[in-house]
Amino acid sequence: MDTAYKGTNKLIIGIVFGVITFWLFAQSMVNIVPAVQADLGVTLGTINIAISLTALFSGMFIVVAGGLADRLGRKKVTYVGLILSIIGSLLLVLATGSILLIIGRVIQGLSAAAIMPATIALVKEYFDGADRQRALSYWSIGSWGGSGLCSFFGGAVATTMGWKWIFIISIVFALLAMWLIKDTPESKAESTETFKFDYGGLGIFIVTMLALNLFITQGASFGWTSPLIIGSAVITVAGIFIFIKYEARRKNALIDFKMFKSKPYTGATVSNFLLNAVAGTLIVANTYVQVGRGFSALQSGMLSLGYLAAVLAMIRVGEKLMQRTGARKPMVWGTILTLIGVGVMGLTFLPDLIYTIIVFGGFILFGLGLGMYATPSTDTAVSYAPENKVGEASGIYKMASSLGNAFGVAISATVYSTITVFSSVEVAATAGIFVNVIFAVLSLISILILIPASTGQVNKGPRLGS
Repeated sequence: MDTAYKGTNKLIIGIVFGVITFWLFAQSMVNIVPAVQADLGVTLGTINIAISLTALFSGMFIVVAGGLADRLGRKKVTYVGLILSIIGSLLLVLATGSILLIIGRVIQGLSAAAIMPATIALVKEYFDGADRQRALSYWSIGSWGGSGLCSFFGGAVATTMGWKWIFIISIVFALLAMWLIKDTPESKAESTETFKFDYGGLGIFIVTMLALNLFITQGASFGWTSPLIIGSAVITVAGIFIFIKYEARRKNALIDFKMFKSKPYTGATVSNFLLNAVAGTLIVANTYVQVGRGFSALQSGMLSLGYLAAVLAMIRVGEKLMQRTGARKPMVWGTILTLIGVGVMGLTFLPDLIYTIIVFGGFILFGLGLGMYATPSTDTAVSYAPENKVGEASGIYKMASSLGNAFGVAISATVYSTITVFSSVEVAATAGIFVNVIFAVLSLISILILIPASTGQVNKGPRLGS
């Protein structure tokens, strides 16, 4: 590890490009569902599975990748993630049916699992104080702002060039990220302990998450009382109980639950999970305006332009607010704005023009809220992480993002598609969006309970493990 090296703008840009590759294949997909469905001849259910699999596999392996980044090298694991991104995107470019689509999405999930915690750990290693908060702001621009950029970008590319060009461009961004990061010294955690990987914990975790995903995404198709769905519910509950008991006895646990003794870290992680679950709004709103209001993919993407501008504008504002007031206030304010923005999108009974204006305004509030929340939340999680487990702690924090996104999308899409069977698309969209309002309310409650008022001010607050 080069202790003399200080992070540069080139490193920040490389990290942002790496993070944007995730959104190019993750967020763009929610805005091109009809195009992919028509081109590949696959069902809506298959598309929804493909969308949720990326976030699911990212969530399942992100802690593993974070721990490996600490042990093997954060730059090295970032490179592995970028290479997997290229492979996954290439499979989607070559896809002619569901097989390569599914495999490509799984590989892209593994890619995100490597990129997200490793790049956060690089920021923690090579930036300090206000410089680190600035770097995390730009990381958040790539992470949170990338979702709005890629939603619009995906719709524009799908309408004008064809949806597969999204993933060709994703490959270009991955290659640029690798070039920009290449001069950064390797960074590893200092440890004298022999590394023993927790294969048992990973196995239990994977089975539990797959069972939960099967229950959420396939319950309506197979019937909620079918043996398969009931069995998956039982496996999920039993798996969670067994996993917690098993990990508590492990010295080298997949998830070190001792980290959650820190209330600020827990608050940042839990609220992050719940606010990322609100991403289900995007798939419901984008699908509804295309199916129910006759919008093209490009027009639906343009609705999120305000979201993009708001996120990009507010992320640095959130950083400055945190430095003045602590992390809690901008996290609370941001979550309230997100809640209101999502809520108004559910007013599907409004006529076309008024509803379009309301949705555009809702996306702006959504973006303002997430932008204000992003940096204070990420900085709180990183600041209260043990010094020798930054990658692992970042992995858990980003696992919350990925699993929140996966289950938010899966639950929202399931509610929407289930209700369309016996009611109108307007009622289905309202119900799907209301689910996300509940997620935002729960996120707000977790912040109010767990984040102390003084958290996140520059150079203030003890750090876990320091």
